[in-house]
Amino acid sequence: MSNRTFTMIKPDAMKNGHAGAILDRIIKEGFRVVALKQTKLSAEKAGEFYAVHKERPFYGELVEFMSSGVIVAAILEKENAVAAFRELIGATNPAQAAEGTIRKLYATSLGENAVHGSDSDANAQIEGSFFFSGLEQF
Repeated sequence: MSNRTFTMIKPDAMKNGHAGAILDRIIKEGFRVVALKQTKLSAEKAGEFYAVHKERPFYGELVEFMSSGVIVAAILEKENAVAAFRELIGATNPAQAAEGTIRKLYATSLGENAVHGSDSDANAQIEGSFFFSGLEQF
């Protein structure tokens, strides 16, 4: 089990001005920010990041959405980080997310659900390395 996970604050949450509140909540929940950057994904890079979903019907919309605006990418550290962060962000569909979770508070729909959170230790490593070199992780 790893103590690191990866997250992105998605374009909808950025556009709606929620990045500061989301980062504040993450830190208050005991996560340490290991790496952090604001960037904008090209359609090509968004497609590369979400290649695992390439055969799924929502892939095109996902790539379009994720390349539509600025995002904040971060590597977070905490004991049992992946599971702890998934609990903090809530269900993918904000209508099904528990009260007080990040998606319940800031997501607007299943497609625009405010944040990404790695679903496994292996994916956390892969996703974090997609955005950050070893020199950018502290």
